[in-house]
Amino acid sequence: MGIPADDAAAEFHDFFERHYAELARLAHMLTGESEGADDLAADALVAMWHRWDRVRAAEHPPAYARGVVANLARSRVRSAVRERRRIALFWATHSGWADDPDVPTVVDVQEALRTLPFRKRACVVLRHAFDLSERETALALGVSVGTVKSQTSKGIAQLERLLGARVSAELVGGRN
Repeated sequence: MGIPADDAAAEFHDFFERHYAELARLAHMLTGESEGADDLAADALVAMWHRWDRVRAAEHPPAYARGVVANLARSRVRSAVRERRRIALFWATHSGWADDPDVPTVVDVQEALRTLPFRKRACVVLRHAFDLSERETALALGVSVGTVKSQTSKGIAQLERLLGARVSAELVGGRN
């Protein structure tokens, strides 16, 4: 038997107020798109509302919410990649334009993060931008702590190659 509807709505509203901004920021960092981050966070919260009885019974509802955002972001990124490939195929037959230049003069952090495979990016963002523990990150992504450790380490190494060790150390606060 579930909780009364008014109590559930109030509880969800409180959860929404406490976590919406964090979820939108996570969505932005995972997708690299500021425009769609709010929508993605809202979509995640709508999905959670539909399963609120199950979510509120979870051991860590905020970790569950981060996992929902991460899964939606992964789907959105994959869709965008597929769309870019279709567009690139179309333009490749019609012009000599290259959509991925080899020589960027400046690589900012968001561009560097976008180059990481999704799981590495998610681990780095959750560990260092959101300051989650390895365990919290593992819960959010539905992976083992060992996976979080290895993916974070590999992601940081890749960022160091792209941004330089000094910039990477500043980005992650000098910790691995």
